[in-house]
Amino acid sequence: MDWCESMPKIELHAHLNGSIRDSTLLELARALGDKGVIDFSQVEHVILKNDRSLSEVFKLFDLIHIVTTDHSSITRITKEAVEDFASENVVYLELRTTPKKNDSLGMSKRSYVEAVLDGLRAVSSVVVAFTPYKVEPGNLSSPLFSGVNDKYNGNPRKRIFVRLLLSIDRRETTEAAMETVILALEMRHFGVVGIDLSGNPAVGEWMTYLPALKFAREQGLHVTLHCGEVLNSKEIHDMLDFLPQRIGHACFFEEEHWKRLKSSNIPVEICLTSNIRTLSVPTIDAHHFADLYNAKHPLVLCTDDSGVFSTCLSNEYKIAASSFGLGRKEMFELSKNAIEFIFADNVVKGDLRKTFYSAAENVEL
Repeated sequence: MDWCESMPKIELHAHLNGSIRDSTLLELARALGDKGVIDFSQVEHVILKNDRSLSEVFKLFDLIHIVTTDHSSITRITKEAVEDFASENVVYLELRTTPKKNDSLGMSKRSYVEAVLDGLRAVSSVVVAFTPYKVEPGNLSSPLFSGVNDKYNGNPRKRIFVRLLLSIDRRETTEAAMETVILALEMRHFGVVGIDLSGNPAVGEWMTYLPALKFAREQGLHVTLHCGEVLNSKEIHDMLDFLPQRIGHACFFEEEHWKRLKSSNIPVEICLTSNIRTLSVPTIDAHHFADLYNAKHPLVLCTDDSGVFSTCLSNEYKIAASSFGLGRKEMFELSKNAIEFIFADNVVKGDLRKTFYSAAENVEL
């Protein structure tokens, strides 16, 4: 299914740290092992595996948390993640990340986000548009890309829009959540477009984050929620009552929740490999993708954590196509429809539509 790789795609649920390359994680972990910070021999085999067990997945998340505590690592991971997504023809990417504090290394939530921005600026193999149109210089080929040099090593450079979502971790207090929202508002001109609620779904209470999420929406920020990652009927009900602009996963919905979701038409970020690896869904055949797709409910395929789950967006499309009997035309339409769910402005949406129309003319569907 080479066409899954060649067609333009949109990624709306990608955690920055979880998208780290195995090779980079190996290098950073080895360096920490040399310093005596970790026992490298205990994690090397986990990093080198592709088909990781659930316990190994959580072990990897713990390791990533340790190696992503300095500015240079965050910058590097951001740069590489954008390059990896662009290499498989992702034309629009929303990266989400939880701003971290690390007083011992002089890292504040703001400097963390600035390190992410440095990573976006450091990309040279592809043309990256991450600042809003009104402050971005244009050229004749496309008003949305600065495009000072459209070639890399003599070859035309691919182009990708990138927008950032700042995540509120479920371990945080109301005050800390509000701090993240205020930071997002202050950094809007650098392409921060929204707020995500994520983290361990068994931790925290919905009411803790609600004031910050309401404030974010009142100030014009977009909001997406990790919803239904565990069985928590009241929380799912309350989250759907909030009417976020998108939700992620929706694995443990009950009949009442499905009815409310479908009546509200809230788009769902579907992460097939992630849901299977985390045992949130028993088998691919039992995945709710099929029911939502057949009901023509808004949805978009995503990776969640491409590095941790050893996947990529093209692979998620291949899995969907082979598991649910969908052809090239259906998958192309699924990708194109995601334009309507992005957290960017109508100018960006218009440019993306042109990209898909051009691709449709050049590919037999």
